[in-house]
Amino acid sequence: MTTILVTGGTGTLGSLVTARLRAAGHEVRVLSRHAQPYAVDLRQGTGLDAALAGADAVVHCATTPRGGDDTAAGHLIEAAKRAGVPHLVYISIVGVDRLPLGYYKVKRKVEGMIEDSGLGWTVLRTTQFHDLVLTILQTSAKLPVMLLPAGVRVQPIDTAEVADRLAELVAGPPAGRVPDMGGPEVRTLPELAGAFLHATGRRRPVVPVRLAGMAYAGFRRGLHLTPDRAVGKGAFEDFLVTRAGRPGR
Repeated sequence: MTTILVTGGTGTLGSLVTARLRAAGHEVRVLSRHAQPYAVDLRQGTGLDAALAGADAVVHCATTPRGGDDTAAGHLIEAAKRAGVPHLVYISIVGVDRLPLGYYKVKRKVEGMIEDSGLGWTVLRTTQFHDLVLTILQTSAKLPVMLLPAGVRVQPIDTAEVADRLAELVAGPPAGRVPDMGGPEVRTLPELAGAFLHATGRRRPVVPVRLAGMAYAGFRRGLHLTPDRAVGKGAFEDFLVTRAGRPGR
């Protein structure tokens, strides 16, 4: 039986990866700050040596846009090297090497740290999850008018499909940078807002707003998209149905 660690294993993606690995018969250790018996603070590096002892692989899903992912990854990599872990799988984002966004720059830095670690590694980049798009739309819909970035398209993918792919990758040998995963369609934000409003029974005017900055310009150019790798199956409307048809009313 293979022992696999999942960092961020209680999160949106990590919990799905954990469920799939356990269903496949693997022993899974869920790492988060509050999960027992492996309560690990990645930013401080506490608890890692015990959690990694005897592990065959790690799926690194833990992340935060508030910063510190590189520090956390550094602690994880060093502990994995001490434990002799042969395979580290990392989930990243399409466009981290092209978009001048702080969070993306850190994600790309972590990719480089893993590539240079001396560990066996696999990196998968995906487009934005349906969950993220839903959160953006729910936040915008709290106002009488939905204000959305003008000219921005997205290619959202089902988190469950990403979890399937990560579970497959970690069960295999280190594969380096594997092909990207993109959602099935490139859609405009107003299109997705229309689907959201219909599913939730709301009415809101949708107003595109032009923003400033190089990151916004990159999103307008579609640097976060991978239309040639539109391998996802579940459309955003399908995802809304799974959320009882009326998410976040």
